[in-house]
Amino acid sequence: MKSKLLLLAGTAACAGTATAAKKAPAAAPQRPNIILILLDDSGYGDVTPYGARGYTTPNIDRMARQGMKLSDFYVSSGLSSPSRASILTGCYAERIDFSTVLFPNAKRGLNPEEVTIGDMLREQGYSTACVGKWHLGHASKEALPQSHGFDEYFGLPYSNDMCPSVYPDMPYASNSDGRAYPGLPLILGDEPIEYNPDLSQLTTRYTEYASSYIDRHKDGPFFLYLAHSMPHVPLAVSDKFKGKSQQGLYGDVLMELDWSVGQIYEALERNGIADNTWVILTSDNGPWILMGNHGGSAGPLRSGKGSTFEGGERVFCLTTWPGVIPAGSECGELVTAMDFLPTMARVAGGRLPSRTIDGKDVYPLLSGQKGAKSPHEAFYYYIVGRPEAIRVGDWKYHPEHIYWEPVLYGRDGWRGTNRKCTLPPSLYNIKDDIGERHNVIDRHPEIAEKLHKMLFDFDRKMKAEVRKAVIYE
Repeated sequence: MKSKLLLLAGTAACAGTATAAKKAPAAAPQRPNIILILLDDSGYGDVTPYGARGYTTPNIDRMARQGMKLSDFYVSSGLSSPSRASILTGCYAERIDFSTVLFPNAKRGLNPEEVTIGDMLREQGYSTACVGKWHLGHASKEALPQSHGFDEYFGLPYSNDMCPSVYPDMPYASNSDGRAYPGLPLILGDEPIEYNPDLSQLTTRYTEYASSYIDRHKDGPFFLYLAHSMPHVPLAVSDKFKGKSQQGLYGDVLMELDWSVGQIYEALERNGIADNTWVILTSDNGPWILMGNHGGSAGPLRSGKGSTFEGGERVFCLTTWPGVIPAGSECGELVTAMDFLPTMARVAGGRLPSRTIDGKDVYPLLSGQKGAKSPHEAFYYYIVGRPEAIRVGDWKYHPEHIYWEPVLYGRDGWRGTNRKCTLPPSLYNIKDDIGERHNVIDRHPEIAEKLHKMLFDFDRKMKAEVRKAVIYE
């Protein structure tokens, strides 16, 4: 198969420029195994190192003690499919025509010409596996993970609520024309092995498969992408953790996800490979706060899933790699999930895509190099293709846009209700005002004007270069 990659380069290209082929910076001492654990709809305040209360996450706490906590970490969308496309390709989802959520009748898929983390690492001799939720196309076998850089796949092709047997009277249990969704397939490789699996067993089954994968590939190097379906609604938990928390079912689910993290570390330790494995834990987007007690917490951040306020795209991120990532450290520099691909390319000796990507190499930050700064001049906030905010340094600017605000929160799996609001042009200092409550645009109109221009200049340039997704007929 024709390679999707160019000659090795050390950092991602700046947005809108060609990637130069050049010698890579010195990589880490050994090519590590890499494990990326992704939770679904879990908010900034959902794990105890970021302030969660009412349940315990001892294995996640261990990650904070033994590695790095990133306080200013962003995914590129407050929605699942765009965020996941961005994580795996190092691009804003709008650049690769993937700005909307896929549903069971969707024909869209990730373009095979896009280079994923799996593609890049597999070319470097890594074994690769995707376990859990994919959500980047399912209309053809060519849309599934094994056609996008992964040797193995076990999981669901989309969200666990896109199922006919769960809350059948709820709006999200049907297509827009009222037809019930088809059976929810659990896939092994590229074939369904059962339909409508017991959701209470998903976390356990994903974890057992992932642990087995580590056992089978202990001689490495390997890349494991473990993308949990939880805590996306409908919530479900095994008997191991049912009723164990003080925060009801949501807390029980988080405790089981923490157990899963512990099982991954246990597998690494019994195989003697923990010291040469880089582990990352984060979420695909902010919490579905409209779901009330079945949604998560954004902590001090404003709003949640589906929003370009901080609660929609700023999420927790913890990462460990003994001897490389300093234990007990914190990073307050801006880092994004798009940075995984170029940083992994550096440490694995990999090659970057020939196409423009938006991620940057953040190895100097993660390895605690003195004086290291974020390589991002700006971060751009998008939702379903709309540019709705920009962050530069401590400043965040929103042009006027529509947003949705809960007026009645849901309960026990039932959705609440929103109201449509208009945000006027707004400027926030998010270092001093992390909750985006105090609009200071009247005091700093020149900053707002500069950021407005940067946001829309970037948007015009990127959209002039959009690379189309695949549509399966």
